[in-house]
Amino acid sequence: MELWHGSEVVVEHPSLDRCKQFNDYGRGFYCTPHEEMAMEWACRTESDGIANRYELDMDGLAVLDLESGEFSILNWLAILADNREFNVSTPVAREGLRYLLDNCLIDISPYDVIRGYRADDSYFSFARQFVNGMISLRQLQLIMRLGDLGIQYALMSERAFSAIRFRDWKQASGAEFYPKRFEREQNARRKYLDTINGFDTEGVDIRDLMAGRVDLNDPKSLTDCGPSRTYPVYYLEDAMNNPRRLL
Repeated sequence: MELWHGSEVVVEHPSLDRCKQFNDYGRGFYCTPHEEMAMEWACRTESDGIANRYELDMDGLAVLDLESGEFSILNWLAILADNREFNVSTPVAREGLRYLLDNCLIDISPYDVIRGYRADDSYFSFARQFVNGMISLRQLQLIMRLGDLGIQYALMSERAFSAIRFRDWKQASGAEFYPKRFEREQNARRKYLDTINGFDTEGVDIRDLMAGRVDLNDPKSLTDCGPSRTYPVYYLEDAMNNPRRLL
């Protein structure tokens, strides 16, 4: 399959040793199947970047697809919590993270490739608000579908790195793609605020999970449980503009 990686430089020889540890799923090489998305990822500022194109031979690789029906968004959250830094200072958030790690964490060590949501700043803030008990699981699931911030493929093993081949690269114009990246993130935040406009009186929140009112093996129970305690839009909008409110 064709994959793209956005970066500041040309990466002809991806190496697991050069990958950073504290990414969404841990140490890995993160790619997208979409050229346009790689262009945006490459332009974190108005400076130009590089979209590297690769071919990945998936034959024989063990793939963990977090988007399959076998897993829930709670599994994605737990993996995120195990690898990214969640600065928490409230009892609900601390206990919520502990619950996710104890009950929803998947052993990712057998897998060569992981497919799932990309937790950029916007998605990470959505996940943090769920852990803080500010939004319901149903609201989180909806915004993850509507946000259009992209699905990523992470190469996690030496076997995966031996199966990827560099093809070529394209220059990503910062003047063109940084505004597109910014607008995509802003659009996700607007959709988020539209999604949580009001109270989700029957949705599952982190307190419901910790209290054992939800059967993790029953998909329906993960969306139908109440009452959920969510916050009004004006508070959430202020919290998103002031992330320290959530720490």
